[in-house]
Amino acid sequence: MGLTISERVSATAVVKAAPINRSPGRLAWGRFLADKKTVTAAVVVLVYLILAIVAPFLVALGVLDPYSNNQDLIAPDSLPLGDWGGVSWEHPFGVEPGLGRDTLSRIWYGLTFSLAMALLGSLIAIVLGVVLGIIAGLTGGWVDALIGRLIDLTMSFPQTLMLLALSSTIIGILTGTLRVPEGDIARATYVVLVLGVFGWVGVARVIRGQVLSIREREFIDASKLLGASPARRWFREVLPILWAPILVQSTLMLPAYISTEAALAYLNVSVQQPTPTLGNVLQDAVRYPVADFVYFIIPVLVLVILVVAFNLLGDGLRDALDPKGNR
Repeated sequence: MGLTISERVSATAVVKAAPINRSPGRLAWGRFLADKKTVTAAVVVLVYLILAIVAPFLVALGVLDPYSNNQDLIAPDSLPLGDWGGVSWEHPFGVEPGLGRDTLSRIWYGLTFSLAMALLGSLIAIVLGVVLGIIAGLTGGWVDALIGRLIDLTMSFPQTLMLLALSSTIIGILTGTLRVPEGDIARATYVVLVLGVFGWVGVARVIRGQVLSIREREFIDASKLLGASPARRWFREVLPILWAPILVQSTLMLPAYISTEAALAYLNVSVQQPTPTLGNVLQDAVRYPVADFVYFIIPVLVLVILVVAFNLLGDGLRDALDPKGNR
């Protein structure tokens, strides 16, 4: 016997009112898309990454020219000719005081080097922090205590002072013993190692805290009873659960590393001129805050927008992946 119209309407209402089961990933994605501020930050970060990727190809094709001097655009007082730091159709961001190099090309190409060093340093820090955090949290005992003391030692190390004092020695070891090419590659390698070796501490502490709660779950006991090796428990059972905090830590670490590279360049530790990075372009620009305000403010704005966008993206990812974190 067929259903009446009223029964069909009631059944349809019940189906529509029934909750839709969604995976945690889809729920997180929905929360992420609902946060317009985070979506905007993600778009800005994506644009920066695309610009950094295509810059070397544009330099090879001659579209960007970060090295050529244009002395005909420089006045006798070493400042660019014309208004606004020499801004023109040919040089939309003006030219560099003194040598007349195109500011847009140098900032754009420098973005590639700065992001590459920050990404590689973050990768080293994430790998070290995740591995040591998982081992400390699951093993416990003297291993946990030893890693904890290593964390305390790293945090108490006078990083800036020692990095300045040891930069020449370590760069010499890289070029002499490890056969790293001299110049920019050796300095970039040193910066990456510095960022990675001193940046894993925060990641390890976060991961260790997560693992301390995970190790009490039943599947960990079941894997032990089934004879799983410690390495399998660490990296096959626990690691896949930690992707959310790892992703959040990565997005929060990158802007800090970009700022750190800029500070190291200001202290003459990072890649030096004429190879551009955001750090050494900014280092040169701070000499002209009044005389050439455009040349000063543009690299500052590029760096500030990049750092703020990464921080907003990291905060948004944390809220989307852990909605109870703010309660």
